[in-house]
Amino acid sequence: MKQKVFSKLNELYEEMVEIRRHLHMHPELSFEEHQTAKFIAEYQSKLGLEVRKGVGGMGVIATLHGGKPGKTVAIRADFDALPISEENDVPYKSKNPGVMHACGHDAHTAIALGMAKALVEYKEELEGTIVFIHQHAEEQDPGGAIAMIEDGALDGVDVIFATHMENYIPVNTISHSNEYIFGSSDDFVIDIKGVGGHAAFPHDTTDVIAIGSQLVNNLHQIVSRKVDPLKSAVLTIGSFRAGSKANVISGMGRLEGTVRTFDKDVRQQMHDWIQQITEHTCKAFGADFDVNYQFGYPATLNDRTMNQLLVNAAMDVLPEDNIKEEPPTMGAEDFSYFLEHRPGTYFFTGSANEDKGFIYPYHHPKFDIDERALLNGSKVMSSAIFDYWKQYNIK
Repeated sequence: MKQKVFSKLNELYEEMVEIRRHLHMHPELSFEEHQTAKFIAEYQSKLGLEVRKGVGGMGVIATLHGGKPGKTVAIRADFDALPISEENDVPYKSKNPGVMHACGHDAHTAIALGMAKALVEYKEELEGTIVFIHQHAEEQDPGGAIAMIEDGALDGVDVIFATHMENYIPVNTISHSNEYIFGSSDDFVIDIKGVGGHAAFPHDTTDVIAIGSQLVNNLHQIVSRKVDPLKSAVLTIGSFRAGSKANVISGMGRLEGTVRTFDKDVRQQMHDWIQQITEHTCKAFGADFDVNYQFGYPATLNDRTMNQLLVNAAMDVLPEDNIKEEPPTMGAEDFSYFLEHRPGTYFFTGSANEDKGFIYPYHHPKFDIDERALLNGSKVMSSAIFDYWKQYNIK
């Protein structure tokens, strides 16, 4: 059966490319993906799949019931774009000014639709059910995953798989992790409230720029002095705004930053330490403060057993040397919420091609992919579906 589906996917390759390019030309931002969701729902409906629209907002769920009883496998594909102006000079360049598929979500959707069209050809021979979870709003916290889960996206699902385009590795390879593959992503805003005044008389003021500078240094001590060296954390201050004129001491300042971790305890400790250090630093200089700390996506933790199943399944698609285990990164993904509810795994499909200029990382205005990645991603996940059924369906 695998080889039949692989052959069908080969036949559908050009159509998957067309789908990807159509979506690339018509990107939509998170929570605004009206036409993209409509396109997906209509495509899946024409295949005869059972389609639910408006799941958790803009989400679409398409269910393919096989002709034989068995476990239910979900494939997740996100479909939102980013507020980036595309700089590629290609026929399929974005037609929506300031909006671009710079993260491969157009490719993820093309993979899922291609899989659906290939697998439905053999519907009566399928030994279980496949649920295609087309997720909106991955790029913007709180993301679409939580709302889709609350709206029943995982009802009846036994296991879930997802992939992501990856321009850090060449096409015809995949990378994976048996444990964490992404970190958690939390953001914070600190408002420092001092007393402004003339720059010539600093003793009459409470200088938020001086305090904020000290606070930045103090906060950056957390990772090196407070976090267990055998565990990981990142704290980055991305914005510091205060003052507008050389001879005026501002009475208000704002720091904005992000925290990335894997370990749940470290994640909570980072929150607590930021609160504590901000309080003591500001009080030492007589300033008031507010800390607004937002817990975002949790760390993405793959199920080891399901990841190894996928790795073994990938060997029917790619040479073993092209299947590489890589260390996790401090990026973040709301696929993590799905993995908190069901076993599954998330892996990277290589999409880089230096000779063709496909070298720019995601979220770059020149991001583009070697579209052969569509075929590899669709085959690897199709292979994993059949291996899962073979191993876990009741005989």
